[in-house]
Amino acid sequence: HTFLFYELPLTKTEFLHSIVPSLKNSLSITLKHFFPFVGNLFIYPNPKKPEIRYVEGDSIAITLAECNLDFDDLTGNHPRDCDKFYHLIPLLGQPVKTSDYTKLPIFAVQVTFFPGCGFSIGMTNHHTLGDASTRFCFLKAWISIARSGTDESFLSNGTLPIYDRVEENQKAADGLLKYAKYETLKEDYEHQILSGPTDKVRATFVLTRNVLNQLKKTVSTELPTLAYVSSFTVACAYVWSNIATSHNDELQMFGFTIDCRARLNPPVSTNYFGNC
Repeated sequence: HTFLFYELPLTKTEFLHSIVPSLKNSLSITLKHFFPFVGNLFIYPNPKKPEIRYVEGDSIAITLAECNLDFDDLTGNHPRDCDKFYHLIPLLGQPVKTSDYTKLPIFAVQVTFFPGCGFSIGMTNHHTLGDASTRFCFLKAWISIARSGTDESFLSNGTLPIYDRVEENQKAADGLLKYAKYETLKEDYEHQILSGPTDKVRATFVLTRNVLNQLKKTVSTELPTLAYVSSFTVACAYVWSNIATSHNDELQMFGFTIDCRARLNPPVSTNYFGNC
């Protein structure tokens, strides 16, 4: 799930007659280059592998909504109730089941209007579509096209998605697929609905450049033999140590995802579309 807030004082008329047409037009142009977003995930009885299939005429669901919650509260850094955000995220379309396959929509968009304040764009995608790198490539393309009204700038900067699936090591690929777990769907399968305990909050903690420099200086002073201390390292260490401190002696895990495209041999292009 991804959502973005845009602070822009607008009337409802301006939103419907200016923002919405611009977003829909730019999204339509963007999807021509990222067509798997418009497709569906087809899951077949084993042993046939699932696949994302795009058919001419496929489309995505776009929801328009209006919200009367406090825009400044939602976009602040202070603790906010988690359940305030759930209705800003769209649901994926319902699955279609036949005797031969199950078809799942894999992408949806919701644009929510906050009267006089701005709007948000919420997106939901099935993880089989792509990882965070793929989503951000899509977002950057949509933003570029929305800003200019055409895809000329996007096409000229060499960031078109790459769909090639070249297997350098067939044996390794087959070995990995042995352990791949395909989604098991029951007759009453429905897409996950965002919900959770009402006593949870979310907050944003900003580590400024000055703070990071001070942390790096402290580490370098205490460990002078270190040749280099990165901002990422001290940020992770600072967050992890504070989490551990706040939970006394309980075991605390700290993890993060990485993009493996540049770490493979040979490396995969940064424009590779999918999960890596």
